[in-house]
Amino acid sequence: MNYNHFNLDDNPTNEAEKQWEKCLQIIKDNINFRTFQTWFEPIKAVALIDSILTLQVPSQFFYEWLEEHYVELLGKTIKRVLGKDGRLEYRVLMESASTNRKPAAMNLPGRSYSKPTNETNFVDMPLTWDDPHSIKSPYAIPGLKRMQIDPQLNEAYVFEAYVEGECNRVARAAGLAIAKRPGTTSFNPLVIHGGVGWGKTHLAMAIGNEVRRLHPNKSVLYVSSEKFINQFIDHSKNNEVNDFIHFYQLIDVLIMDDIHLFVTAPRSQDVFFAIFNHLHQSGKQIVLTSDTPPRDMEGLQERLLSRFRWGLNAEIQAPDYETRQAILRVKMRKEGLEIPDDVVKYIAYNINSNVRELEGAIIGLFAQATLNNKEIDMDLAKRIMKNFVKSATREMTIENIQKLVCEYYHVPYEKLMTKTRKREVVLARQITMYLAKKFTKNSLKNIGDHFGGFDHTTVIHSCNTVENLLETDMEYKENLQEVQQKVQMASN
Repeated sequence: MNYNHFNLDDNPTNEAEKQWEKCLQIIKDNINFRTFQTWFEPIKAVALIDSILTLQVPSQFFYEWLEEHYVELLGKTIKRVLGKDGRLEYRVLMESASTNRKPAAMNLPGRSYSKPTNETNFVDMPLTWDDPHSIKSPYAIPGLKRMQIDPQLNEAYVFEAYVEGECNRVARAAGLAIAKRPGTTSFNPLVIHGGVGWGKTHLAMAIGNEVRRLHPNKSVLYVSSEKFINQFIDHSKNNEVNDFIHFYQLIDVLIMDDIHLFVTAPRSQDVFFAIFNHLHQSGKQIVLTSDTPPRDMEGLQERLLSRFRWGLNAEIQAPDYETRQAILRVKMRKEGLEIPDDVVKYIAYNINSNVRELEGAIIGLFAQATLNNKEIDMDLAKRIMKNFVKSATREMTIENIQKLVCEYYHVPYEKLMTKTRKREVVLARQITMYLAKKFTKNSLKNIGDHFGGFDHTTVIHSCNTVENLLETDMEYKENLQEVQQKVQMASN
C-alpha cells in the first residue's frame, strides 16, 4: 500500500471515466436501483494505466464492503470491458485532522477474480450477495426455513394503551402516520427524545406493533443501542461485521432505543452510519429514541447528527396532571381495578415525573389492599406514597400554592408578581390569595408581599371576591374545588 496527498479538484482522465461508465451500464443490469445508488454512484474513476482502473471510494469501510460483496460482479465487469488483463485498484479517502491539509488517499489493490471454468452469460448470472437467506440473523426464529426475525417487541405496547396529552401529542401523531405509511412520510427518521420514564419506548414499540398489524409482510425490529453495540463487538471478534451490517440493511422498519449511548462507541457509529444510509436511501423507516435531543449529544459524529435532522425530532415532555390521571385510569382498566377518584387524583398529583412510578404506585396499592384485606382509600394511598416520593408530606407554602394555581389556569408564574389587570391573571391572583389565607398561617400583609407588594386591603378584597363568586358561579366553584383539592393533597 502507498500513501499520497492529491488535489480533490483534479479531474479523472477521460479514458478512465469513459471505461468506468461502460462498467456502470453493465452493473446497473445486474443489481437493483437502490443498491446501485448506495454502492456505485459515489465511486469516481481517477486513472487508467496498463489495464488497471483506479477507483476513488469515500472510505475504508466502503472499500471493504465492495470487495466483500461485489468482487465477483466487479471482476467480471472489468474483464469484460478492459479485457482479460483488466484489474482494479482503489483510492480510499482518509480524513485529515487538520482543516488546512488536503484529504489523504490510500491506494489499495482489488482482489483477484478467478474466471469460472464454465462460461456464463454475465447479464443473466444469478446474484447471491443480496440474498437475505444467506445472511446470519441475530434474531432468527428457530425452526423456520425462510428468513424471519423476532421483532423484539412488547405486544402490550400499543397505541390504544398510550395515553395522548399535550406532553406527547406531536410525537404520537407522527408515530401513527409512520405506522400507516412506513418509509414514505417526511418523518424519516423519527427521533423521539425526552426524559426517563416519559413513554419513549412505549411509543416506539407501538409504532412497530402497528406496522406489523397493518403491513404483515414488512420486517420490523426493535433493538436497544446497548445491544446493537454488543452485537457489533461480538461480530467483530468473529470477523462477521459484513454479515452483521447486511442483516440490518434488510430490515423494513428499524427501531433503535437510547441512541445517546452511541457517544461512547465511535466504531459502532461508523457501522450504524452505513446501515442508516442504506435504509434511508432504500425507503425503509427508521425510528430512534434518546434521553436527550440530538443537538446535545456531545461525542456523536456530525454526519450522524445531520442525518437525524433529515426527518422529525419530536419531544416528549413529562405528563401533566390530567394526563397522569388518564394514565392511571388506563392502568386500572387493564388490571381490572376500582380505585376511588380522590385516590387517583392524589397519586397523580404526588407522582409528577415518571410514568413507571405511577404504574408502580397502582400495583403497590392493589397489593397492600389484597394482602391486608383492606379497602383502597386515602389513608392507604398516603402510606403507599411514602415509598415513592418525599413530597407526599411536604409543608404547604404560599409559593407552592402559587405554582399550583398557575399550572391549573395556565398563567405564567411571574405574571402573579405584576400589577396587570388582565382577567386570567387577576383570577389566578385572587384564588391564590384566598387559598394562601385558608391553608397557611401567614398574615395578610405577608401574603400581599408574596405578590410583588400588594397591601392587606387587596388580599381582603380578593378573598371577598372569591367567596361571592363561589355562591353565584357554579363553574367557578367547581374549578376552585378542584384546585383546592390539589392544595389539600399537597399539604397532606
